[in-house]
Amino acid sequence: MTASLIAAASTSVAAMQWQKRVLLVSAPQANDPARAEQRRIVAGWKAGAVERDLAVVEIVGDRVLGASDAPAALRQRYGLSSAAFGVVLIGKDGGVKLRQTRPIPAAILEETIDAMPMRRAGKR
Repeated sequence: MTASLIAAASTSVAAMQWQKRVLLVSAPQANDPARAEQRRIVAGWKAGAVERDLAVVEIVGDRVLGASDAPAALRQRYGLSSAAFGVVLIGKDGGVKLRQTRPIPAAILEETIDAMPMRRAGKR
């Protein structure tokens, strides 16, 4: 799935700033259907995600996959509930670019990222 897109666990989300865009996926449990759907979407869009410097960080229950941050700290910083699915797209500048309570389709991720100033500048 997103194994190659999941950042090294020793890296914090803040340390990825200016290097990666981050898709922060939060789910209350590992078997959450929305999490599974978001994973399928990213897996099917892997080449596009890699081209756009996208790293995936998941908060699942009380664990973080792909970053060294504490789950509660990430949820608080990005306004995510521990009881419901949520996904946040974070730009290279560290700002929240998109927030959803359901999986984000690849076309929306692509459109949103391609409209970002740093992405447009990089395509020149």
